[in-house]
Amino acid sequence: MRTSAAAASDGAEPSSDLWRTTGRFVATMPENSLSAMSSDTSLSQDDIVAGKRLRTAYEDLKKQLARVIVGQHEVIEELLIALFCRGHCILEGVPGLAKTLMISSLAKCLSLEFSRIQFTPDLMPSDITGTQVIEENVTTGAREFRFLPGPLFANIILADEINRTPPKTQAALLEAMQERTVTVGRVRHKLQDPFFVLATQNPIEQEGTYPLPEAQQDRFMFKVFVNYPSFKDEFEIAQRTTSLQQEEITPVLSGDEILELQRVVRKVPVAPQIIHYTLVLVRQTRVGEPGTPKFIRDWLSWGAGTRAVQNLIIGAKARALLYGRTQVGTEDIQALAFPVLRHRLLTNFTAASEGITTDKVISRLIEETPTHESDLHKDERIRKILVS
Repeated sequence: MRTSAAAASDGAEPSSDLWRTTGRFVATMPENSLSAMSSDTSLSQDDIVAGKRLRTAYEDLKKQLARVIVGQHEVIEELLIALFCRGHCILEGVPGLAKTLMISSLAKCLSLEFSRIQFTPDLMPSDITGTQVIEENVTTGAREFRFLPGPLFANIILADEINRTPPKTQAALLEAMQERTVTVGRVRHKLQDPFFVLATQNPIEQEGTYPLPEAQQDRFMFKVFVNYPSFKDEFEIAQRTTSLQQEEITPVLSGDEILELQRVVRKVPVAPQIIHYTLVLVRQTRVGEPGTPKFIRDWLSWGAGTRAVQNLIIGAKARALLYGRTQVGTEDIQALAFPVLRHRLLTNFTAASEGITTDKVISRLIEETPTHESDLHKDERIRKILVS
């Protein structure tokens, strides 16, 4: 069951009725004024202005994407949060749900170079990273190597059906994601920022695929589910795509502006009790550790690592700014727990036989974890986690 905060991301506008500061709710503040909270935070006035700019950019991006994408509000929000956090995403959904169109449209909105790579079983690492060729100098007659960049040398990369290519090519992509460099021969070539990888997976056809190992999936900040549209949205899609109607997308942000907003996100303060809550939430997924709930031991064979904690906190910072707040709340952590944790939890045979998915595990985990610091310390099981 999703929380009210998570439900708010399903197309609803960010609420301005409640503003979180240091772990408690305070009186309503003007919706268009983040600067009203500057005295209660560690952000400078310039950062407050940048935070307002991020929220404005978010609203403008949604408006531009709505010209070509119908619905999928939660997917778009999670993609933009990952972008502002300098993260990467896996998108999983059946064919025909506009995953490619969504990503290419996002690239147009951001004035960034877009590159689409169709992953196939015969794709080699050099096909995506680039290769060295021998070139003859016309003047001197000498021969020398010259590097020809591959499609990875762009800002937004669509790795279409990443599970259809062999592990060696997957590893080349993952090196670029983690290190922001490409190694060809003995030379490392730096990729330009911003660099954002969106990989897609088809959940239906698994024959002849090379599923990403859990350790490699952990490199992705989010795993985003692209679901079927609602009846109303599908009706509008049918009307739009079967007529002569064409919408033009106007760029909203430049690469330099994105880099600036990524720096502002990292400056958002996080109260210690929010970090405690995040740690408790993640550490409960680790089978065999102190304080692990019984249902986790019954359903999981492996839990989430430290990168899950990092991604939850940085993602919550971006989400707080998108919703007009300069402090992170537990509702931000809860809303992002699903995309952050679903590909980092490994269910066992018992869970599979009972029809238990990772999302159901995460939902129950959120329900059974107290949100207040005092309640965390009162729970005997959770106290074991806090002192372990």
